[in-house]
Amino acid sequence: MARALPRVTYSNIAADFSALHDWLDGALPRFRKSALGQAWPNVVEGRHDVSGRAYEVYCPFDRDLLVARLVSGDRTAVKSAVAAARQAFGAWSGMGWKARVKALRKWAKELDRRKYDLGMAALYEVGKSRLEAMGEAEEAVDLIRWYCDEMERNRGFARPMSRAVPREETSSVLKPVGVFAVIAPFNFPVALPCNMLGACLVAGNTAVFKPAPQSGLTAALLMETVESAGLPPGLVNLINGEEAGPLLVDADGIDGIAFTGSHQAGMRIFRKMASGPYAKPVISEMGGKNPAYVTAKADLDRAAEGLIRSAFGLSGEKCSACSVVYVEEAVAQELLQRLKTHAEAIAIGNPEERTTFMGPVISETAVERFHKAVKAARAKGRIVHGGEKLAGARFDRGHFVAPTVVAELPRDHWINKEELFLPFLSVQVCTSLDEAIAWGNRNVYGLCAGLYSENPQEIERFLERAEAGVLYVNRRSGATTGAWPGVQSFCGWKGSGIDGKGGLGPFTIPRYMREQSLTIMRG
Repeated sequence: MARALPRVTYSNIAADFSALHDWLDGALPRFRKSALGQAWPNVVEGRHDVSGRAYEVYCPFDRDLLVARLVSGDRTAVKSAVAAARQAFGAWSGMGWKARVKALRKWAKELDRRKYDLGMAALYEVGKSRLEAMGEAEEAVDLIRWYCDEMERNRGFARPMSRAVPREETSSVLKPVGVFAVIAPFNFPVALPCNMLGACLVAGNTAVFKPAPQSGLTAALLMETVESAGLPPGLVNLINGEEAGPLLVDADGIDGIAFTGSHQAGMRIFRKMASGPYAKPVISEMGGKNPAYVTAKADLDRAAEGLIRSAFGLSGEKCSACSVVYVEEAVAQELLQRLKTHAEAIAIGNPEERTTFMGPVISETAVERFHKAVKAARAKGRIVHGGEKLAGARFDRGHFVAPTVVAELPRDHWINKEELFLPFLSVQVCTSLDEAIAWGNRNVYGLCAGLYSENPQEIERFLERAEAGVLYVNRRSGATTGAWPGVQSFCGWKGSGIDGKGGLGPFTIPRYMREQSLTIMRG
């Protein structure tokens, strides 16, 4: 039955998913009973490892629902995992790119077979809505297949070069680096690990995978797909827990780090990896403060829907979430009213229910961060909608806050500069698109930006001047959100990345490799 269900992406918002919802009505209770509350050890060289501190993870929309019992790996566990990855590297890197692609296509097939389990696990771990969770699982499958396709299209990233003399044979090849630490965040516990692991592995590297502390269930299920696909033991090793991250960054034998998370943590890792006798690669996506621009020539219905979906999807806990909108003065009040109307209509509640659009934030810490932002917004601006922790029978067991729209904050207020990772949208009034883009570009981040305008000249100015790696124009499904592998690259400029390149696109795999020039004299 599940194999015939409609496919979810982040942009097919008008599709009919009633068949998927009907299936999930039965599947979610079964998954909740069979998969939640179990003990999941770490995995080193294909074997279970319990070296470290035991801890428990509870559901963000039901604090009494135990999601998983996990182990926070200690120094011994990390050392063993790095050694296992090192041991596996020689055979994996030496087998050739065609054999690696063949092996990883088997992994993609296993991910496809288990994608609904992975999506349901993300729903309970993160509090994602049904469609957000199922879309993420679909994306994970597409990521592995995309990177396999890219390796084939580029013939393993080897190409002949020009010759200085006739007897000289020259070429340039990209080769794997070695052992990568792959450190992932909580908000996309399936897709983001598959993004980093997929490119890392197809390039010929091996990995120690450290998920967010909350994401051990999805990580354990991912490791089951690695095993069932027949990938070699030690190719991917799993170490859970808060303590494991710093231990991995400091570990001997790590040749590079792939990281998705905060700017502060990413820059700390970057400086650490550059401080040794030679710099080691850091492939990092470090968040965003993503602006959208709405001009007097915009379709305001399209703009309001796209802004709301982008700001409040996944409770704003996306690095791509729209958090500041700069609107031209002539249409500012009309847009504010439409945003308020859309925000009032958002279905908030238990993500197990088919009608829920927005679930909880991830933790009580996130709720406290929300209260801090609301207090600051009330002091210097005006709350248009929201601004409170939700209460009542539907909300008291979880971390639910209201989607919040604020206006009239000073342009340089910290809320307009810092990544909140919350369902929080600040509306700023500007006199022109040029003024708006100038302000949007002042931010340290440069991940995503969006524009709503029907004017070709304004669109061209936006595309030329916006300082962000991912640009969207007139997107109803999300002003700044919704990248998909092979469709939109996901690239962080400025403080959102390190090398100006991103995932999901044609320049991802080379980030996990290093170039070597080969010259052979014949005859």
